[in-house]
Amino acid sequence: MFDHNPRATGSCLCGSVRFSVHGELRDVVYCHCLMCQRALTHFGAFTACAPKALRLEKSAKLKWYRSSPEVQRGFCGQCGSQLFWAPEHGRHVSISAGSLDQPTHLRAGAHQYLDQAADYDRTAPHASD
Repeated sequence: MFDHNPRATGSCLCGSVRFSVHGELRDVVYCHCLMCQRALTHFGAFTACAPKALRLEKSAKLKWYRSSPEVQRGFCGQCGSQLFWAPEHGRHVSISAGSLDQPTHLRAGAHQYLDQAADYDRTAPHASD
């Protein structure tokens, strides 16, 4: 049964893509990989849900880019906002934490790929104080 009360809602910067989440969201994972650096201009902050929990409310401008053989990235074709990260295995879809409407009630989680973090990234082990 589909829960009509969303756990969260969100959109791109211009509002051309809107979505709701009708299920659990994972804690935010911060990804410092090279692909996130290129796509997001620093590092990624993503939560995730089951694919069936994500409902696209407004999606005419949603575009998908295959950034690797295993992953697609969803973004707004109007304003360029990076919204989704969808692995080919289909067990979850990641959602850019910054695209969610406040309050999110999410918690900070793990950092991954710190070995690929940019030299200016203060969260990385190589950052100087």
